[in-house]
Amino acid sequence: MPSLTFDDPATHRRIGALYGAALADVFETNTVPAERSVYDRAGLLAYPPGTVVRAGGGYPAPQRWTRDAAVNAWSGVSLLAPDVGRNTLWSVVDRGPDGLVVQQDDQWWDQVVWIPAAWHHYLVTGDRDFLALAHETAVNTLAARRARDFDSSYGLFRGPSFMNDGISGYPSPPETTSVRSSFVLDHPGAAELLCLSTNCLYHGAQRALADMADALGESAGPVRAEAERLRTAVDRHLWRADAQTYTYLVRGDRFQEGAGLAFAVLFGVADRSRARVILDGAHWQPYGIVNVWPHFPRFDDRLPGRHNVMVWPMVHGLFGHAAAFAGRTGLFGRAVETLADLVGSSGGFYELYDSVGGAVDGGRQTGGSGELEHFVSQPDQTWSATAFLRLVHDGLFGLTFTPDGLRLRPCLPPGWGTVTLRGLRYRDMTLDIALTGGGSAVRSCTIDGRPAEPVVPTHTTGHRTLHVELDGESAE
Repeated sequence: MPSLTFDDPATHRRIGALYGAALADVFETNTVPAERSVYDRAGLLAYPPGTVVRAGGGYPAPQRWTRDAAVNAWSGVSLLAPDVGRNTLWSVVDRGPDGLVVQQDDQWWDQVVWIPAAWHHYLVTGDRDFLALAHETAVNTLAARRARDFDSSYGLFRGPSFMNDGISGYPSPPETTSVRSSFVLDHPGAAELLCLSTNCLYHGAQRALADMADALGESAGPVRAEAERLRTAVDRHLWRADAQTYTYLVRGDRFQEGAGLAFAVLFGVADRSRARVILDGAHWQPYGIVNVWPHFPRFDDRLPGRHNVMVWPMVHGLFGHAAAFAGRTGLFGRAVETLADLVGSSGGFYELYDSVGGAVDGGRQTGGSGELEHFVSQPDQTWSATAFLRLVHDGLFGLTFTPDGLRLRPCLPPGWGTVTLRGLRYRDMTLDIALTGGGSAVRSCTIDGRPAEPVVPTHTTGHRTLHVELDGESAE
């Protein structure tokens, strides 16, 4: 595994030391044996390693959950442990009557996140056998979802939002006090919701499928056109010109959805100028970007809703990555430092935290009693740890993978000093990467001591040392 070192001792203690803790959480605590009858329904897992990355330490087995598997592979596992990442992605795929398909469970809106995660896996590994099977899976999965969930009157996909399988993530309606359940689909009308994050994910999935097709020499034009139509529909129905941001739901309410804003930036739904506006205008709580802002009337700062005004590190990490992607160095630094403080003060990577005081807290949500119940924030939450890895790899070092190679687009807050990532394995090479200066504009780069663009082609082999000097300016 790689190591991360800041030359400044204070920055290393606050941020750098957590990198090793995140690696341990993912690859020691949460990498587990994969029972064939449970996890290998497509017959594609490799034994060895015979392992997958589970969702976390606080849940009963098995944990065959599409969203967790895809997010964790995408946020670091595929890069750091390709065989485990591949297994983790295949662990949530079935063989249907038409071929491979992401498991068709009752949280259908989660299925498409698998597609950009699978494309990312190909980009970091170059595994063309995987790519061909992933393309088949993506085609069948998107076809199933379009047939069942596309609302042609809006040009959007129906279903709850990416993060919110719990009813505490929604206003009333669809939340209904007479329903004694925390699961969103048990509440009337929830299946018909039109949400920002879900539609941004569909756009990202369509773009990823088109990229897969290009790489395989297949026709990509129709799905690219479909992606553009969806992007236009998101702009038409979810952009609030008066507030200069995207809203959470197609219903006129001014709710901020943290994951939705992040996906709008990362998947190119928002153009460059709009990305800057929505990132700079986003509401922060004292301890970070929350799931949905503001409080719904049944919650408040004293009794926050589990999927409402709470900090889920995975969502917060996506927003931080979006800030780095847009070159917003100050916002990115704030995101990393806030997450480091939460993890450092709690002693581990928990599921969610109180947004005002920073305490480990699972929040409130309607349960089987029909009343608001206090939920537990689970320990050893894998996607909280991979959120930190994503902030380091994709944010700080700006590792940007393409079919032709790796490009560095770093985002280094000027006060952090020199930082080095050593021993990063990528395809047939091992990289040591050092960043100096600050900001997001590259002043100079050397590879093995020779001036070069901050790009490493896929055909490179062996050990390579990169030094990137940034211009020292912080984009605000």
